[in-house]
Amino acid sequence: MPTVLQVGPYSFIFFSSDRGEPAYVHVKRDRQMVKFWLNPVTLAKNRGFRDPETNDIARLVKEHQQTLLEA
Repeated sequence: MPTVLQVGPYSFIFFSSDRGEPAYVHVKRDRQMVKFWLNPVTLAKNRGFRDPETNDIARLVKEHQQTLLEA
């Protein structure tokens, strides 16, 4: 699970075993993880983050969307 970006406490990662899906990124902090589709940026799954923090992470995903798509 390569980390492609680190912003503060958040690791932006991909799972190499996830195939056949649209472009996405998982964002991890401690034991919480959230998955966003990248085009357009849309919440796919949330495991442990509260809504306000999920919204903050979504803003980070949008801010770094091009970098994440290139990775």
